[in-house]
Formats: sequence, C-alpha cells, structure tokens
Amino acid sequence: MAEHATPWPEHPSMQGPRLLPWATAEGKPCYLSTDGQGYVSTLADSIESIQLGMGTELLEYARDATAPGAKILSATEYRWLACRLTEALADALRVADSRGQRLTDQEEEGEADDDA
Repeated sequence: MAEHATPWPEHPSMQGPRLLPWATAEGKPCYLSTDGQGYVSTLADSIESIQLGMGTELLEYARDATAPGAKILSATEYRWLACRLTEALADALRVADSRGQRLTDQEEEGEADDDA
C-alpha cells in the first residue's frame, strides 16, 4: 500500500490510518495511510522516539528542580517548566493514542486471521 500523509483520514473505513506525531499548520491531526514500512512511517517513529526521550529528560529536570532542598526557581522559570511539561505530556499522549490505535488494528487483524 502506498503511503501518504493527510490532515485527516480520507477514508474513515480504511483500516489502520496512523496518527502522526505532528499536526497541520491549522493544528489539525495528520494521519498516514500505510503498511508501516515507508519513509514517513520511519520518520514518524524517529520523531516519536525523540519526543519521548525529551519528555524523559524534562521529567528528570522537573524532579530535580522540585526536590526538597533544590535551588528555588523564579516564577518565570517555573512557568517555563510548566509549559515544557505540558508540551511533553501532549506529545506522550499523542504517541500513546497513535500506538494504541495501531494495537487495536493489529488485534483485529489477528482475530480475523484466527477466524479464517
């Protein structure tokens, strides 16, 4: 199956559109019709990995910054931290949603194979 990125699923009944880890300029989610093997799928996997890694590093920084005895940050620094944590959480939830959708599709495919 050829893959192409779209701002939304062109064919909602098509099995397996993948939610991508980026959005359109208007903030709408992007989906990919794919078999999971193409360039855009690999790029999306890489971006998801980077996003999760950055979230892990940010969480470590936040834990250190809020630990007992840590240097007190300014209100601006706490606001910056809260904004970055919000972004990291949004990224992680999008990755989880995308992966969860693909797991459901794989489970349905497995059930169809079992019935055959």
